[in-house]
Amino acid sequence: MAGPQELGDPLGEGALEAEAPASSCLAGNRLNLDVYPEGCRLFLKLYEKRREEVEQVEFLRLSCNEELITSTLSTIPVLKGLKSLVLKGGHTRDEIGTPQRGLVASLPQELGELSHLAHLDLGFNSFSALPPCITKLGSLRSLLVSHNSLQGLPEDFGQLSNLTFFSAMKNQLQGLPQSIGELAALETLDLSENALESLPEEIGNLQSCTELDLSGNLLTGIPSSLGNLQSLRQLHLHSNLLVTVPASLAGLHNLSRLDLQNNRLRSIPPEIQSLPFVHLRGNPLGEPEVPLQPDSNSRPEKLQRLFLEAGEDSFTVTPEGCRVFLACGVQFCFPLGATTTSVTIHFQKHSPDPQWVKLKDHDILLSEVLELQPHEIHFQKEVLIWLPYASTQYLHDREIVIRTFSGQNWSDLKTRVEWKEKPKKHVACCSVPHFSWFLVVSRLVENECRVPQEGALLFSTVDPNIKVTFPPGVTEETRTVKLQVLPVSSEDLQEITNDPETVASPLLCLSQNSSIDFLQPVQIQLPLPPGVTGLTLDRSRVHLLHSDWNAQNWNDITSQVVLEFTHLYALFEVTHFSWYWLWCTTKTYIGGFAKYVYKRLRMYQVNFIALQRKKDPEQVLLQCVPKHKVDPVLKRLHDRYRGPEPSDMVEMVEGEQFFAAFERGISIDADRPDCTDGRISFNFFSHLKNVKEVYITSEVDRKSKSVKGQVSFYRGAVPDDIPEEVTKRRKGPDSHWLATLPIKLPKLKSQGKEQPTTPNGFSLPPLNLGNAETGYLTQANLLAIAGRVGADWPTIGLNLGLSYQEVEQIRYNYRDDLGAQVLHMLFSWAQQNEKHPDCVDKLISAMKESGRQDIADEISAIIALGRQKYRESIRRVGLDQESSTEDSAIAMV
Repeated sequence: MAGPQELGDPLGEGALEAEAPASSCLAGNRLNLDVYPEGCRLFLKLYEKRREEVEQVEFLRLSCNEELITSTLSTIPVLKGLKSLVLKGGHTRDEIGTPQRGLVASLPQELGELSHLAHLDLGFNSFSALPPCITKLGSLRSLLVSHNSLQGLPEDFGQLSNLTFFSAMKNQLQGLPQSIGELAALETLDLSENALESLPEEIGNLQSCTELDLSGNLLTGIPSSLGNLQSLRQLHLHSNLLVTVPASLAGLHNLSRLDLQNNRLRSIPPEIQSLPFVHLRGNPLGEPEVPLQPDSNSRPEKLQRLFLEAGEDSFTVTPEGCRVFLACGVQFCFPLGATTTSVTIHFQKHSPDPQWVKLKDHDILLSEVLELQPHEIHFQKEVLIWLPYASTQYLHDREIVIRTFSGQNWSDLKTRVEWKEKPKKHVACCSVPHFSWFLVVSRLVENECRVPQEGALLFSTVDPNIKVTFPPGVTEETRTVKLQVLPVSSEDLQEITNDPETVASPLLCLSQNSSIDFLQPVQIQLPLPPGVTGLTLDRSRVHLLHSDWNAQNWNDITSQVVLEFTHLYALFEVTHFSWYWLWCTTKTYIGGFAKYVYKRLRMYQVNFIALQRKKDPEQVLLQCVPKHKVDPVLKRLHDRYRGPEPSDMVEMVEGEQFFAAFERGISIDADRPDCTDGRISFNFFSHLKNVKEVYITSEVDRKSKSVKGQVSFYRGAVPDDIPEEVTKRRKGPDSHWLATLPIKLPKLKSQGKEQPTTPNGFSLPPLNLGNAETGYLTQANLLAIAGRVGADWPTIGLNLGLSYQEVEQIRYNYRDDLGAQVLHMLFSWAQQNEKHPDCVDKLISAMKESGRQDIADEISAIIALGRQKYRESIRRVGLDQESSTEDSAIAMV
């Protein structure tokens, strides 16, 4: 098949008249036009010019992402000898790299008359139902309809009596017709990642079936008739809701893999559990019967429900157990008898500090750190925790895990993902015997197996073409081996390298729980890079790279191993594990080149924004936003904020530190825990909100003129000092500068901006809200808060409990002075509620309800800082009763 460059202009008359390209295009009765930008138009032109030749085509491929695909479909039925037809979408991608569905949602009825058609691929299209013409294709042996929106299959689906391969993965199938059992020739059935809740008993009639994939559905049970599938070799049931499996599966004598991972199995028939090829990871086997949905009414025992409001930071658990719902979305289930006495649980959320939260390469943080105390208590029964996490809409081929900190290191827990209807979000769930620190992470899928003396086979669920074979005698003692795969798309690689001829396989990472090399070589199978086959392979361009665990250096080991090639795969042997990467390129210094590409694969393209509140320009919102989220973020903030265009795109790594510094006459007007000498520290996490709101001021007299300043963003931790020449030079070789955005403080108005400390007729009382243990709000803190409130004070006053008449009276008494209105409202409320234990929480809630999350966050930061200082003072005088281990852990946070 000639490439586009050989065909020249595929749409021009000259190209169609040229004998060489036309004959090349039609050689061997094959017409592969999905590689051309406008292949459908080329097909129609070819049909017009060379109709007799086109009608003899037996193998046809077209892209369904073209507008002409609809008119092209009506021509296809004239190809009476057609044996293979591929009409796939996914050839174009949106701005964030997601493959676009094809435009085809139906097929002409005449397509059912293609009596020789044996292979039909309709993947990545827009079908909501299977076209009726398909069940008329009596010769059809292979049917692929993956990545569509099918909700069901027709009742006459069993008419496809010659079908041997059927894939409907990644659809919305909710059920199967009974006629599915009539597919007597079917060998492979892939129904993974659908919405199947049950299976018909007739599925047990598929006597020829060797591989059945039902993973990623909503199955709570499977029919015992599956035990009749005596030809079955692989049965994939992972990532369902199975609570039991029939014992009849143990009678499948040809079965070599039974995958039951990530279900809800608490017990399993012993004859199945003893099978050497069964995979059970991610099931709560042996755990007490606790419902997976805290709001389910199917619990064997009724537990008390506790609903906590915002601002509450503790609750009490009794031996009777309870279910707890925090305002932030976190949920707990303490089963009956989890504690022997009443225990008070304290909880607190912490911002993730990269110096403490150590992420691995390609990890993505999806939540803040949740600390649960007391740490030292071990529960009599394990407690279930549900943690909400950030949306992972664009994360594919990954898995969600809850990670916990033991006081010394982080480790991953067995985790399952569930969907909560109220509120509509995904949550990660795990069970724990004691409390510590928890967070949610998205990581590369981890496949593992135990390798005994007899050997084993390990393959990747992300790319099943990647396999590791352990021969007999490879080890003396059984060891555990883990495999992770990082897919690298051709588009990403070409964008980074700017070299269309450089291609690479997925990255393979292998690890084991032993420091001893294997006794015999282990064989690894990697797929050849895209576009490369064993027939077209130029061995001089092939490089096998190996790296250390940190992937800091990549070494070309091609000459050190024996590389064998099949049509699709590369095979080689090793005795120790780490990273492996297969490249096909003309580059010479491939190690350094791969190091650069690997670094770029970890980076995110981001923009900085700096916006000022329309009602109060002294309030500035700073945010670091991934490139594909900039427009939605700006649209959401448009009504309340204004400011310059976002910065130019820069690249950052997950967890990277950076800081913002206000310059040219502008500084920060508050004491903040995250502020050092007027510089605000940030940590970039791609799926968390990297946003802070600060208040700025200027030493320049603004009564006569405005102040034009700027905010600059720098890579790295906040330094002790930023040399003046660096702020001027910006892009010098030793500068960490990322971006600079202008900030303007307008000229002060004659009225309303000057806020007297003591308004006419009103004196500020000396007071402290809160208490020493939880943190105070002092008079100085309230004055600073009052300076931020502005015109929102009436709404805040009403949410604090002031009556409408009281608000109107304040408005009238101080009608010419906005500052006095704010002070009178805030301090009169504070004076009345000073002794109330929940007054600070009420103030935070009122700010949130009034749309002033910025002030609520500032109050919370002040309280947290005060609480920290109180604990430090207690430790200094030796009154702290907590363990030194816990103290050091809190200090780390």
